Amino acid sequence: MEVTLKTAQQLRLTEEEFELIKQKLGRTPNFNELCSFSAMWSEHCSYKNSIKWLKTLPRDGKRMLVKAGDENAGLMDIGDGYGVVFKIESHNHPSAIEPFQGAATGVGGIHRDIFTMGARPIASLNSLRFGNLTESKTQHLLAGVVHGISHYGNCFGVPTVGGEIYFEQKYHTNPLVNAMSVGIVKNGETISATAKGIGNPVFFVGSATGKDGIGGASFASADITAESTEELPAVQVGDPFQEKKLLEACLEVIKTGAVVGMQDMGAAGIICSTSEMSAKGEVGMRIDLDKVPTRQKNMKAWELLLSESQERMLMVVEKGREAEVTAVFEKWDLPCSEIGEVTADGLLQFFMNGQLEAVLPAYELVLGGGAPQNSRDYIRPDYFDKIEAFKPESIEVPEDLKVVAEALTSIPNIASKRWVYVQYDSMVGTVNASTNAPSDAAVVIAKPTNKGLALTTDCNSRYVYADPYKGGMIAVAEAARNIVCSGALPLGITNCLNFGNPYDPGVYFQFVNAIKGMGEACVKFDTPVTGGNVSFYNQNPDGPVYPTPTIGMVGLLDNVNKKMTMDFKAPGDMIFMLGTSRPDINSSEYLHKIKGVEFSPAPHFDLEEEYELQQQLAFLISNKYVESAHDVSEGGLFIALLESCFNRNLGFDVVATDYKIRKDAYWFGEAQSRVVVTVKSNRLAAFRKAMEGHPFEELGEVTTGSIEVDGLYWGTVNTWKDRYDNAIDNLLAGHESEHALSAL
Repeated sequence: MEVTLKTAQQLRLTEEEFELIKQKLGRTPNFNELCSFSAMWSEHCSYKNSIKWLKTLPRDGKRMLVKAGDENAGLMDIGDGYGVVFKIESHNHPSAIEPFQGAATGVGGIHRDIFTMGARPIASLNSLRFGNLTESKTQHLLAGVVHGISHYGNCFGVPTVGGEIYFEQKYHTNPLVNAMSVGIVKNGETISATAKGIGNPVFFVGSATGKDGIGGASFASADITAESTEELPAVQVGDPFQEKKLLEACLEVIKTGAVVGMQDMGAAGIICSTSEMSAKGEVGMRIDLDKVPTRQKNMKAWELLLSESQERMLMVVEKGREAEVTAVFEKWDLPCSEIGEVTADGLLQFFMNGQLEAVLPAYELVLGGGAPQNSRDYIRPDYFDKIEAFKPESIEVPEDLKVVAEALTSIPNIASKRWVYVQYDSMVGTVNASTNAPSDAAVVIAKPTNKGLALTTDCNSRYVYADPYKGGMIAVAEAARNIVCSGALPLGITNCLNFGNPYDPGVYFQFVNAIKGMGEACVKFDTPVTGGNVSFYNQNPDGPVYPTPTIGMVGLLDNVNKKMTMDFKAPGDMIFMLGTSRPDINSSEYLHKIKGVEFSPAPHFDLEEEYELQQQLAFLISNKYVESAHDVSEGGLFIALLESCFNRNLGFDVVATDYKIRKDAYWFGEAQSRVVVTVKSNRLAAFRKAMEGHPFEELGEVTTGSIEVDGLYWGTVNTWKDRYDNAIDNLLAGHESEHALSAL
């Protein structure tokens, strides 16, 4: 087949890229080679439009055990001879087309990134975005994605312990499905995704290869359109039971000492794993594609190279120890085939039935090697004019704040996500320490130690839309705040950067400034970026999604029993708010959903103020001055108080302490750097002394079950809990309350 510019463009390569490929090869590539470049130079694999800015993020820290981006996932020291491995990735486009398999294979893929390093996955989280929940399309996508996540995670045997879900019209066609996995590994027992040792055999292990997922990396690097359903074959099909066997087999074979290097066959399949492992080890490989186990007959070379069939690994083995490796995979009844060997020339040579099908320089294919690194133009988006024109005084303060509070409690972004999380097995593996009393972050036991890991995913994308720089900082700050509220020390982050088309200068402005904000906050909180994922092209004909730089953060508790929980403990405990109330309704759920204002600035945030708050909160928790801690986020102070009541069915009697602040801002505003805490009467004096020089407000006290605000009786906690718990169920059942409808 003759390869032309038209061929390259059909494979989503530009004319400039096609010319660059010819220059690097010194000839015109054949079709197999062009397909390989198309996959490896796709946005999804090469980060060609983001890598220059990603390099500006802080990537060094005293607990880092591998450099950011060097391995499949981040690795940080937690003491006692163990490390935590973690990463978050997107599976947005596949989930938009086939929500069940798209979400399921996203979960499977992120777990493989963890155990390919020799770590055992112990927990998973997710961050999800959908359109308006009253629309049938959103309900279909939500049901499919949640079913896919729960099916794969529950069958694989790793608990889903936390996450977040938002519903905004901007995600109507293009939902976001970000999956995070966390694992534990003994120091010194990790495996690198590096090929070494000339003459060492290369093994294919795991499920047989089929035609599912071919072109998936390129599919993820284009806008969602009305024709996207025609690309359904690009969506992979997962098998969690096969992955469970692969996990156990991989961890067992690592212990033999025969494995030199190993990498998951994720995006771009065999071409990706062979090129990345070879480039990292500065070697090449000779691969016989006809030796790859297949489940479909007569697969062509390019199909074998690009297939993204799930549950597969590429493994380099020490020569002479092939039998040890084969025995392990035979024991687990998994395909295991020697398909080639490591060579010294840096070239990937792919043969099919003895015929040479492709010769490719590994270095030229990969991120950090010869893959393009572009500098895109960016300009301030026009919609910023509307944001800057917003005047809060144009919004009247409602006379009946209780009605507003009831409506807020029913908004899907705020209401309980019980309909979702009851479908997840949160207890399998017996590591979840957050089941009886919730913390702001999920807390799991880092077995076999008694340490705790606090885990969270966070991003308020409307804040980022309003101010990408400040919103990027807030995403990191809120993640750290949730970790600290749980009694843990923030360690580091993994990020999943979800944006629209990078060739749109307005979208790229959002991306660049969000990166700058994230980086500044990570430096302040000493939470280096261990790795992550960039997902561009999240948009549809109506425009891009909200910019959504999701932050996955891990924190450390020296003893899991020292965790702090968010729930009020006993009637009579005094309620305080750390931080400062402000006359700020900007970008709040109240302003957006109740008042219908789409364009307003990001809420108040000051990085130094946030840092001081977290330092003080950590001091209060470590010295046992407080009984509970819960940050003020979506829905404002009232929702934070309400959520603190539910676990023990307690109530509160509170009064606004600053009468100069408009009441809707005081109770429903989302100004940052605030935390609700409770204090026992016998610790009040010590608490007040500890808070000298730090801003705080005394709000009231915990009651036996009544809710009273500013001297008015607002009902019982059970009434509020019923509304909060059942709002999403009622929406999905078509039984929207008057408040829910007005909120939407």
